[in-house]
Amino acid sequence: MRAKVIGFLLAAAVAASAAFLLLRDRGKISPMARITRDGVVLEEIALDQVEEPRRFTLEDGRGRNTIEVERGRIRVAEADCPDQVCVRRGWSGDGTTPIVCLPHKLMIEIVGEEGGLDGGAG
Repeated sequence: MRAKVIGFLLAAAVAASAAFLLLRDRGKISPMARITRDGVVLEEIALDQVEEPRRFTLEDGRGRNTIEVERGRIRVAEADCPDQVCVRRGWSGDGTTPIVCLPHKLMIEIVGEEGGLDGGAG
């Protein structure tokens, strides 16, 4: 009887360990910076895969925004909009608040692979 109990506990421990190893990464959300203008996706950048800092400019008839990306974060470094709210917003990487340039209708939001982070998840 004692051998059966020990065998059962050992089997349960092995099953629990296997389940933990298989499921441990399922809850992780890889942060993705989604850059949109007028609701159209211009670019998506996997922030945890950025190896070198990157700087690029998005320009259309409304104006220009210069974006900087580093591992784990993104920002609007320069813009020719009058209010500069997007520039003053600074770096973002946690998904709690998007970066928005209303005059240029540009938005940068941090989402996960599974569709998005909500404010409490960041």
